Amino acid sequence: MTKREKLDQLNTLMSLCSNCALRKGCSKVVPGDGSAEAEIIFIGEAPGKKEDELGKPFVGAAGKFLDEMLSTIKLKREDVYIANVCKCRPPENRDPLPEEIEACWPWLEKQIQIIDPKLIVTLGRHSLGRFFPLMKISEAHGKAFRREFPNLGQRVFYALYHPAAALYNGSMRETLIKDFKRIPKVIEQI
Repeated sequence: MTKREKLDQLNTLMSLCSNCALRKGCSKVVPGDGSAEAEIIFIGEAPGKKEDELGKPFVGAAGKFLDEMLSTIKLKREDVYIANVCKCRPPENRDPLPEEIEACWPWLEKQIQIIDPKLIVTLGRHSLGRFFPLMKISEAHGKAFRREFPNLGQRVFYALYHPAAALYNGSMRETLIKDFKRIPKVIEQI
């Protein structure tokens, strides 16, 4: 089976998941989107309203901003893989709870295993916290880290602020764009 076939099969299984209460309240499970051969996986926190409607990650205002930033480093959405730590929309767009993130971990872990990216880019504090629970996004953004995980091996991570946060804060937007433009150098160094 190709990586694409494995990912499609996994995403189909994911859409049937009911391991937490979020599935009952969402319209669609949002497994992820992009290339199964991607060198980079971007991982956000959870689907928003638009994502829940369409079943695709980062399709609202934050997604448009992410697409713009990708173009600054000569990439398109189809070149990378985009997922979230939580696959279903929390009610009222609240932050995902630790147990909801934990319920989705096996899915995210399998996505990473299949794609086997060179770089995992965490978008925001919930994504960063899934991999580095003691780090603060305000201190970690713009930095790369290596960490060994059972079932995943050694991985390289790069922490960024979440695009949605940068939409409402001009100085954070500048910081995010600056950090984002370092991604090609991080890939080069791997």
